[in-house]
Amino acid sequence: MLKKHSYKALASSVVLSVSAMCAIAQNKAYNEVTVYTTAQNTDQRIAQTGKLTFTDKKQPLETEIAIFVDPQHTFQTVIGIGGALTDASAETYFKLPKAAQQEFLQAYYDKDKGIGYTWARTSINSTDFSSDTYTYVKDNDAELKSFNLAHDKKYKIPFIKAATQAAGGTLPLFVSPWSPPAWMKTNNSMLKGGKLKPEFAANWANYYVKFIKGYEALGIPIFGLSVQNEPMATQTWESCIYTADEERDFIKNHLGPTLEKNGLGDKKMIAWDHNRDLAFHRASTILNDADAAKYVWGIGYHWYETWTGAGQNFQNIRLIKETFPNINLVFTEGCVEKFDLAKVNDWALGERYGTSLVNDFNNGTVAWTDWNILLDEKGGPNHVGNFCFAPIHADLRSGKLIYTNSYYYLGHFSKFVRPGAKRVVSSASRDVLSTTAFQNTDGSLAVVVLNTSDKSVPYMLWLNGRAAETTSQPHSITTLIVK
Repeated sequence: MLKKHSYKALASSVVLSVSAMCAIAQNKAYNEVTVYTTAQNTDQRIAQTGKLTFTDKKQPLETEIAIFVDPQHTFQTVIGIGGALTDASAETYFKLPKAAQQEFLQAYYDKDKGIGYTWARTSINSTDFSSDTYTYVKDNDAELKSFNLAHDKKYKIPFIKAATQAAGGTLPLFVSPWSPPAWMKTNNSMLKGGKLKPEFAANWANYYVKFIKGYEALGIPIFGLSVQNEPMATQTWESCIYTADEERDFIKNHLGPTLEKNGLGDKKMIAWDHNRDLAFHRASTILNDADAAKYVWGIGYHWYETWTGAGQNFQNIRLIKETFPNINLVFTEGCVEKFDLAKVNDWALGERYGTSLVNDFNNGTVAWTDWNILLDEKGGPNHVGNFCFAPIHADLRSGKLIYTNSYYYLGHFSKFVRPGAKRVVSSASRDVLSTTAFQNTDGSLAVVVLNTSDKSVPYMLWLNGRAAETTSQPHSITTLIVK
């Protein structure tokens, strides 16, 4: 059994106060810059590509391109970056040879030899990325007397424990339901939407308690939970609809009080857990109600609004943070859909991730969650044919792993931006480059520079009246570690 950890203690141990971080920034003499690069049409994959030297540069010229970093001004504290430990990922993992399993765990969770994931998600009941549709209770068992986690003990729970061990024994995990059991819903199906029947609201709230306590009894601590995955999407797979008013009322009348009554009031509740397009409406509806807001720790969001033609709507996340500055923003899911094995090397995969990560963190996000951490060479398993890309695929025909460039783009953040890091000011003088930056608890800076253009862009990293010159390669992402 894995050792239980207090996430309250974990949070306090990694978070420095704003004044302490500012003191570090003011007193720190930054001298050394190490550059790590991933670039298209090269073999560079989080490769150390150089060391930079600072020289005095009080005033850059208007014609020069610069990334300005000011660590004296800090923003949100990062909790973690990671991916979802789904049924599909677990099943695929256990079909791999032992050597490939160890390679996989090292690739994701070793911060030196891999990309150092520090955050995770899993599901309550089945999702589309399960081989079947399942729950943990028998039909019509309103009192939940038959609740049993036997299904998860075969693949998912051992997988989560293996990942946690590979991460050093601590891996903050939040949990999300895609659907209540069919008999609790208006359409009598876990699939294709439907709503929670009002008469089962209390029973469904108790279901979360059963799940969380069941996992914790098995040695898997739970950091928090989201109320409902994608509550405005009627999917062909497991789904359940809540309007903003319905989610608010379920939180304040049932889920919040039930968690508190059962000693789980410290679990971090995440509302919405759907796309950026309607995120502000959902946040304002719930957080403007004090009786609901008192239970809500964060607002979760996805990136799939682009399929509607709505764009990426980063400004909606910024507006939530500006309006409700004490709320925590969490990117809870994202992946590239419509898997095609012939496109696993498509550079657009990584750039989708890089663009989202830079903008999401710049708008206040504290944790970032990829979807399936591992899928097979078909983009599954998936019981409704919704095959998707993952950062790593397992070719079960050969027993080998396939690394997409999204793995490396994610690694430019997860490997270098550690829990407890605070975002600091990072500003690009030209929009051909995107940037974000963080100060880690050891005082080092991690400055990420994203170039999605066809151009090679010379620029200077400017910090405290000094500058270091370098070049951003076309279609590249770079992390500059400043010490």
